[in-house]
Amino acid sequence: MEGLCVKLFEASRKYKMKRHKAEAIGMVDSFEASHEGIKTIDIQKRCEFSGTSHLCIYFVTWNMNGQVPCEDIAKLVGEDRKYDLLVMGLQEAPRNNICKLLKNTLADTHMLLGKSVMQSVQLYVFGPKNSEQFTREVKVDKHEVGGLGWLIRRKKGAVAIKISYKGIQMVFISCHLSAHARNVEERNLQFKHISNSLFSKNKNPYAKSAQLTVWLGDLNYRLQGINSHPARDLIHGNLHQMLTSKDQLLQEAERGEIFNGYCEGALDFKPTYKYDIGSSSYDTSHKVRVPSWTDRILFKIDSDNVNATLHSYEAIESIQSSDHKPVKAHLCLKLKK
Repeated sequence: MEGLCVKLFEASRKYKMKRHKAEAIGMVDSFEASHEGIKTIDIQKRCEFSGTSHLCIYFVTWNMNGQVPCEDIAKLVGEDRKYDLLVMGLQEAPRNNICKLLKNTLADTHMLLGKSVMQSVQLYVFGPKNSEQFTREVKVDKHEVGGLGWLIRRKKGAVAIKISYKGIQMVFISCHLSAHARNVEERNLQFKHISNSLFSKNKNPYAKSAQLTVWLGDLNYRLQGINSHPARDLIHGNLHQMLTSKDQLLQEAERGEIFNGYCEGALDFKPTYKYDIGSSSYDTSHKVRVPSWTDRILFKIDSDNVNATLHSYEAIESIQSSDHKPVKAHLCLKLKK
């Protein structure tokens, strides 16, 4: 075990040296066109959805595994809802009317601004009551990828919402990519097809491009090159950051295959998959799956006029109704002019 820790620590150190951080801690300006992998963004915890930002957004992604306990929805949206926008991406959502449940839970503070649904892959955007005056050009799209979703009502693919809010053009994408550690290239291709397909039909060449693009979902990239029990030993010892060098998503981004110019908070939380339902114990089935950070939130700024600050990026470990833990992020935007 000691030898494994040394090797992983060295691999993690070298890997982090290659990855570029934003010039200012937690701040993101514009990015060069060349591929630099995924930029790791530090967390600035001082903002509690304060009024110092032009726009504060609370993101949640969750693979629900077909379950929908009302108390878990309440935990997801929180009680102290000072955020401007709530963007919730769901995968393997059940047939129940999730939209109605979210509306009822948020009725006192927020209203639905847009939704995009493709069976079990869903996306909802909520804004404060009476926020229609700030909302423009809400458009939706979807892209299905292969599988038996038509049969079991659990599709793979992506749904998206394009919205202009307070003058900021944004695109939000909730996706569910192919499973299994071996299907790395398949996931890469799905990412590229989705990126090229969304909002491409009848595209207006004079339309404003998105200043903020956010992917949230079960991307299904796994840990590679380590067995389940050594990985779990590191996690149980709170040494899970050593596993980031084994993360397929970060590896493929550094190779230049996916997520050019995107940012993500550090993976300081434990891998979000796969748990025994009803517990916080990793998979005890005969498969004994390697824990992985399958559930992610990544964002990209494409404007010199927008600064973004990440104030949280973490898993919600108290929710146990699915084999995935939800992941949440708190992102604030400021306009320079």
